[in-house]
Amino acid sequence: MAQYDAILLSSFGGPEGQDEVIPFLRNVTAGRGIPDERLEEVATHYRHFNGVSPINAQNRALKAALEAELAARGIDMPVYWGNRNTAPFFADTVREAHAAGDRRLLGLVTSAYTSYSGVEQYREDFERALETTGLGDEVAIDRIREFFDHPGFVTPFVEGVGAAMEQLKAEGIPSDAVHVLFATHSIPNTAAEASGPEFGPGGAYVAQHLAVAARVQEQAAPGVAWSLVYQSRSGDPQTPWLEPDINDAIDELAVAGSVKAVVIVPFGFVSDHMEVLWDLDNEAVATAQGHGMAAVRVPTPGVHPAFVSGLIDLVVERLNDLPDAERPHETTLGPWPDHARVGAPESTLDNPGGVA
Repeated sequence: MAQYDAILLSSFGGPEGQDEVIPFLRNVTAGRGIPDERLEEVATHYRHFNGVSPINAQNRALKAALEAELAARGIDMPVYWGNRNTAPFFADTVREAHAAGDRRLLGLVTSAYTSYSGVEQYREDFERALETTGLGDEVAIDRIREFFDHPGFVTPFVEGVGAAMEQLKAEGIPSDAVHVLFATHSIPNTAAEASGPEFGPGGAYVAQHLAVAARVQEQAAPGVAWSLVYQSRSGDPQTPWLEPDINDAIDELAVAGSVKAVVIVPFGFVSDHMEVLWDLDNEAVATAQGHGMAAVRVPTPGVHPAFVSGLIDLVVERLNDLPDAERPHETTLGPWPDHARVGAPESTLDNPGGVA
């Protein structure tokens, strides 16, 4: 059995006040040379919500839910929480864990799919945190596999799409007048290809999303038209990013004339953070309503019991070092493989009484 002392809940971070918005955006765009004037244009989304992103509160709620699930299963593991772009930063969290005697950390990243920002950048974050703290020879960070097709992640979306279809039916809109839009974060085409060119156009990133969308649709709304769409693109407009944008897709459906309602499924995200609240609930819903279409946005997993239980199943999977044949997955792409360790090799670690 593998030994781990604690879980490191790892996320993007977000501002919690007006004075934190620009520093947060500077961290997000570090190295790109973007002036504050341009950042202030992006900041309007956060200013609309008094400078507060909901993501930190959502991670506090997820941390508490994970702790409760661990306790219910009799697993004695603390849960630490660290962010990429706002406090608590990873370096501070690593120091906290080390001070408590926890050396083997199991990273639980709130990113379900394979991409540079969801995988390699977190690895770089972990490496930087260990370097900054000088604890690279004393602390090790492993990472739970991408969970895009784990039942705990898929189930909330199946339930959400099913409920949305029932709602529209009750409103008198037949299923053949509904189009389901599976929405995820757009990334540059080159980044998508780099995620795994062997998986075809768009790499592993696109392949994973298509596989999950098909699985959700198969279970929740068989026979209903659907498509994969993207949102929240940023950066140089001359750089090709994954398309279509969700708003463009809605415009095209309106031109066709047969669609009376859209179901928006934010299946690229684990919680209702800013890009869901603004880009979908504000912009995409407004686009649909502007065409006279009904729009229903499906909830993200958040602290859905199946999601929380599924995340702890992934922890137990690593504790028990389960073979692939015993690792749950909903598509033929899974289970996704584990990642290489960051930090101290097993031979140099003390055993501070970690879980076995």
